[in-house]
Amino acid sequence: MIYSFISGHYNPNLRLPHVPVSDGVGEVAAVGEEVTRVKPGDRVAGAFAQNWLSGKLAAAPISLGAETDGMLAEYVVLHEDGVVQVPEHLSDEQAATLPCAAVTAWNALIEQGRLKSGDTVLILGTGEVALFALQFAVMAGAKVIVTSGSDEKLARARDLGAAAGINYKKYPNWGDQVLGLTRSAGVNHVVEVGGGDTLAQSLQAVAIGGRISVIGILSGIEARLPLLPVLMKMARLQGVYVGSRATFEAMCRAIALHQLEPIIDRVFPFKEAPDALRYKQAGGGFGKVVIRF
Repeated sequence: MIYSFISGHYNPNLRLPHVPVSDGVGEVAAVGEEVTRVKPGDRVAGAFAQNWLSGKLAAAPISLGAETDGMLAEYVVLHEDGVVQVPEHLSDEQAATLPCAAVTAWNALIEQGRLKSGDTVLILGTGEVALFALQFAVMAGAKVIVTSGSDEKLARARDLGAAAGINYKKYPNWGDQVLGLTRSAGVNHVVEVGGGDTLAQSLQAVAIGGRISVIGILSGIEARLPLLPVLMKMARLQGVYVGSRATFEAMCRAIALHQLEPIIDRVFPFKEAPDALRYKQAGGGFGKVVIRF
C-alpha cells in the first residue's frame, strides 16, 4: 500500500511535497498551552484516522500519510486528539507497528467481530494484518487456521499459535480443506485480505452465521460473488477500515495486559528508507518493516 502510494498509483493527483507513512511512534517534544491529553516526554503513536475519535466513522477519514502528511519525519505536528500513548513494554520499533495493521485486525476480530474463546478463525496469508489477527485470535482463545503459499511461513504461524495451516498453492480449493479441518462446520470468522479472487473460497470456508471481514484487495477490487452460499449460510460480509482512536486505545490496553509483542521482519535506518520501501514492495518477509531514525 505505501509503495503504491509513493509510486503514484494510489493517488496520482497527490500534491507535493508530501510526507508519507501512516505508522510511527515518538516522544512528545513540546505541547501547546491548552494541551491536556499528553505532556512532554510521553511516548505516543499517531492515530491512523486523525478525525475518527470513537464510535462510527461519520465523515471522510483524514488519514496520516494520505489525506495529510504522515510520520516519515524527525518531527511531526499532530493535534492532541490524534495521538495515543503506547504500551510501556514495547520497544519503539514494536510500538511503531501498531496504528494501521494492528488496529485493523483488532477492529475486525474483537470490536466488530466479537470474537470469543472457542471460535474458529481463518486468516488468509501471513501479511501484517494477518499476523496481528493471528496473535489477537490466539490471545482470545480461538482456534486459528492460516493459509499461505509458503510451508516455511505456515510453520512460523504454527509457532505463533496457529492450530493448522493450508498451502493454497498445493490446495487451490482451500475452502474444502478448511471444511475438512472443521468437520464440515466451517469457521466463525474469516480475515479476508485477498480480495476478488479469494472471496468465493472464503464463502466456502465460513460457517453458517459466520462473518467475513473484508480488509485487503491483493488479488483485485472486483469479485464475481456467488450469492447462494451468502444466502444459505446467512453469512455476514463486513468491510473494515482500520479503526478509531478509542479502538486503538482499547487494543493497547489488551496488548499491555497480555504483554503481546508485534512481529518485526526487518529494521532499516532512515538513510535507507527507499530500500525499506523497495524491500516491502518485493514481499516475502514475515512481519512489519520498520524505519528507525
